[in-house]
Amino acid sequence: MKTVCLIGRPNTGKSSLFNRLIGEERSIIMDMPGITRDRIYGTVSYNDKSFYLVDTGGLEFKEENFGEDILAQATFAIDESDLVLFVLDGKTEITKSDFMIRDMLRKAKKDVIVIVNKIDNERRMEEIYRFYELGFETILPVSASHKRGIKELLETITSDLKEDKKEEDNTCKFCLIGRPNVGKSSLVNAILNEERAIVSDVAGTTRDATDTKFMYHKEEYTMIDTAGMRKRGRIYENIEKYSLIRSLKAIERSDVCVLVIDAESGIIEHDKHIAGMAIEQGKALVICVNKWDTVEKPNEAIKKWKELLKYEFQFATYAKIVFLSALKKKRVHLLMPEIIAAAENHKKEIKTSLINEVIQQAASLHEPPSYKGRRLKIYFVAQEDTKPPKFVFSVNDKGLVHFSYERYLENKLRENFDLTGTPIILKFKNKNEE
Repeated sequence: MKTVCLIGRPNTGKSSLFNRLIGEERSIIMDMPGITRDRIYGTVSYNDKSFYLVDTGGLEFKEENFGEDILAQATFAIDESDLVLFVLDGKTEITKSDFMIRDMLRKAKKDVIVIVNKIDNERRMEEIYRFYELGFETILPVSASHKRGIKELLETITSDLKEDKKEEDNTCKFCLIGRPNVGKSSLVNAILNEERAIVSDVAGTTRDATDTKFMYHKEEYTMIDTAGMRKRGRIYENIEKYSLIRSLKAIERSDVCVLVIDAESGIIEHDKHIAGMAIEQGKALVICVNKWDTVEKPNEAIKKWKELLKYEFQFATYAKIVFLSALKKKRVHLLMPEIIAAAENHKKEIKTSLINEVIQQAASLHEPPSYKGRRLKIYFVAQEDTKPPKFVFSVNDKGLVHFSYERYLENKLRENFDLTGTPIILKFKNKNEE
């Protein structure tokens, strides 16, 4: 999928434009509480076409250069992108920072669209011509706050894209996701039992995501290895969150995501960010704690680690956990059965009669909530989709559905049907609603 990034100095309206584009016909699969979101990225869908959108910090000229951290983030985002939206303030003159950004983009040799923001009326339209001084061919006037020019911008971005289509490949596909240097490449080798990927202690060895088909118990599977950072050096340090861009691309094509965590360094917030991306895209999840050979008294540590993971990943308590050492090839055999089980549950179909029996019993045990004398009534439930399983509840008033009761119903479904490893979606609609 195409990757588009927003570049510009502070206060040009990049964040407003980012939010406006993300809000355009965005398809949110689920909104799980407890997931810390990193708002630097998102998926934009428009006219059955989709692309990734990446935001960056404002680049401000100071003492002959830009701030080092912001420059590193912007450089990585540009490097990962197919198209750059160079956002400028239509109400101000072109600044030295704008010219420096222009030079950086020319050096990167990327396709660029100049976005002149804050053009909120026809009178200001005449002001966009001065921005041709920057030397870029395509200039579009927009007003992110007033929603002017957004449709034209989306049509320009998606003009060379094909409509989204599901892949023909029906093999179970899983990817290894996680921050750099947690041992993903070593785990690829351990699963395949051969040296197909480069293994190194330097984060960023893997240059591109690679798909590997292999046989396991006479069945074919596809393993997608997420790429590490493309370049090494000081400018690419401490920008782990931008590796999320690559993880997104692998997650999109997978049925199951294996989140690899480093037992040596422990759980950090970034691990939860990555897990959150998989869940937001409705993918099955297995948590893999790697480098288990570095843990003292491993048999005792497993119980403590399970409690810690349950606490840190409260939004994904259904995920199975595997402790292994890819480097020493210990306990690796435990991983594939959990991936397969998660994949099976991800596409599971349950009989309507059984679902209704469970929900009716759940409602009788715990009466639905009421508000101002009106009580929620559940008339009928049916499974509408798979990958992940989606259950639609026909009710008298969906406004009466409290979050805590929705969680209760989800728990009852999980208690009665094996849905381990997969998120599930509960959708409520009024009885007469189409």
